[in-house]
Amino acid sequence: MRGAGRRIGAAILAVVAMLGLGGCSTRAAEWTDQTYAIAGGSPTGVYYDYGGRIGAALSGALDITVQVEQTAGSLDNLRRVGSGQALLGFAQADAAADAVMGTGAFDQPLPVVAVARLYDEYLHVVVRGESDIDSIADLAGSTISLGARDSGVNVIATRVLDAAGVGIDTIQDPQLGLSDSISAMRSGEIDGFFWVGGLPTPGIEELASNQPVRLLPIERTWVTTINERYANAYRTADLPVGTYGLTQSAPTMAVPNYLVTASSTPDAVVRDILVTLFDARQEMAAEVPAAALLDRRQAVFTSPVELHPGAVDFYRGMRE
Repeated sequence: MRGAGRRIGAAILAVVAMLGLGGCSTRAAEWTDQTYAIAGGSPTGVYYDYGGRIGAALSGALDITVQVEQTAGSLDNLRRVGSGQALLGFAQADAAADAVMGTGAFDQPLPVVAVARLYDEYLHVVVRGESDIDSIADLAGSTISLGARDSGVNVIATRVLDAAGVGIDTIQDPQLGLSDSISAMRSGEIDGFFWVGGLPTPGIEELASNQPVRLLPIERTWVTTINERYANAYRTADLPVGTYGLTQSAPTMAVPNYLVTASSTPDAVVRDILVTLFDARQEMAAEVPAAALLDRRQAVFTSPVELHPGAVDFYRGMRE
């Protein structure tokens, strides 16, 4: 129940922040009394936990209402931000690159820019501990969720399978998000699932604490192949010993994660967001470890997604 506890804690923090801290600092005149949304992904993933903490911090510091919303993932988040449905959203660098260039799943460029590079996300290919699936090649003929429709997980899953020479048509894919994938694993409805998220991902951590699971290795040559074909957004990485009960590190791939907003968002609003985000970083990290990885020196590296002008001014001011 650790993931649920975190979400309950986030809700409590939001209430306390709004009641106890409201009006404690000035805010830009461009803010309104509307309810602002953060596009946050699956409720059992890091996006949602982190988004809830950011929403609580902004609500308390600026005396506004900011709520995290459940979404399908990066592609969905980018579309919500680009259309104005959400003020902020989380997105993998590869999906964000496609969005601003109007390629891949996007028919035309979206008016989306970056606020910060937050942390790296890791590819998880999770199978049951007793399964005879030992490699990506063994996935052929199995029921494996490649992520929800409109998710960044699905983008990476299809690229990895292609690089590994495994035809997508050889896999039965129910297109489940993280929460449904975990439920389906518990009930034996699927053999495994793909996920891309921060470490540790709460839902997978909870799953691994209740039943044996294994994570399949990702070969370094596949990462090189994928980078040659796409936005060079990926790097080789390892899931460290101890994560989800691993007794030895597991080779995988990682992709940066960005906090994004619409290009039309006022500069002063973006500055308020970043001031609050950095001020609350350590407090948020107590519940969402990925929040501790926010670093002002790395936050500016969001290529090929441009930084919002308000973000550029903020980071310049931090160096002065």
